[in-house]
Amino acid sequence: MNILVLNAGSASLKFEVIAMPEWRTAPDKQRKLVSGIVEGIGQEATFSMLENKQTIQQEKIAASDYGEATRHVLKWLDAGRWQDASTTHQLDAVGHRIVHGGDRFTEPVVIDTDVIAGIEELEDLAPLHNAPAVACVRAARDVLGNNVPMIAVFDTVFHRTIPQRAGMYGLPWELAHRHHIRRYGFHGISHEYLVRRYAQITDTPIENVTVITLHLESGCSACAARHGQSVDTSMGFTPLEGLMMGMRSGDVDPSVVGYLMRKEQVGVDKVEEWLNKESGLLGVSGRSHDTRELMRLIDTDERARLALEILCYRIRKYIGAYLAALGGAQAIIFGGGIGEDTPFVRARVLEEFGWCGLTLDPARNEQTINREGRITTDGSRLHAYVIPVEEGLLIADQTLQCLKAR
Repeated sequence: MNILVLNAGSASLKFEVIAMPEWRTAPDKQRKLVSGIVEGIGQEATFSMLENKQTIQQEKIAASDYGEATRHVLKWLDAGRWQDASTTHQLDAVGHRIVHGGDRFTEPVVIDTDVIAGIEELEDLAPLHNAPAVACVRAARDVLGNNVPMIAVFDTVFHRTIPQRAGMYGLPWELAHRHHIRRYGFHGISHEYLVRRYAQITDTPIENVTVITLHLESGCSACAARHGQSVDTSMGFTPLEGLMMGMRSGDVDPSVVGYLMRKEQVGVDKVEEWLNKESGLLGVSGRSHDTRELMRLIDTDERARLALEILCYRIRKYIGAYLAALGGAQAIIFGGGIGEDTPFVRARVLEEFGWCGLTLDPARNEQTINREGRITTDGSRLHAYVIPVEEGLLIADQTLQCLKAR
């Protein structure tokens, strides 16, 4: 069966069609039939076809919102230009990545009107992601109707195993429980993929895997996994906490919010906008949220260099904390666009871990770009890996499992 995966980000819509094994048959290898991305939604949008994550075809399109972007993707797929002789024209199901599932959604679910309403209720906790995802869901339902089942796969589900000591904040008990305030964690689909894939490539039973995974893109997060399960993660109640990111601040003293409100005479919404959309690499550098652009400026622009140094330092600090919390680990795993294709960042992050037996192999690090590989020396006690994240494959798998369980 062919499963369309729709992954709505804060400024883009990724899509993939994955060929999956048929109902109740022995599992077969998944096959990616097509993938692409719509970027610049609400501005000058571009529709790009990808192969091995590289652009092979691109055109400008009209996409004023996520609904229009979704309709363009579905129209393009309906035209059948992505087909080959071994595939059918039919889309059998759609898997939607949803960032925040809150307390209500603890596993993938079949989407209906009640589920949509539940996701909308959580928009305040993930304003950059849940609202776009709902727009994609509505547009897909409008175009495909009720004959194509749709599944919501949540980023928060992998982190449901985080224990209370790591998941609770030091807030008044009644307030925290009344408003369901705790560490939910995000990028769970990515972190789960990295854990699973590490187990596969090292031939390690999943229950024996203890690793630190890093999802480094425009949004960044770290995860500590013991016995193949998440036990801590850097993002918290919302995707704002933790590592510094492209446009998000990451960890800041909570008092900064009230301080800026008083000093700048603005409301909380404005401060949250600063923290979510004007901070991070963009805020520090004043130039760009894109590490590729900052890397081009690193030798001539002090603020660009500083932004990258802060990014790497924050990642290194979280790794150190998680090594202590886990009592050691088998590997540190880099994933996401920055983690997969920026050897400079990986080298800076790992440069202080000789004390725990990690020795970076510079040649391997430089050569491992957008492909799987170990980047530490053979004699290292703690290893580091690069594993390109394939969220779409995991979303498709969980979509299929949810449909089978109906």
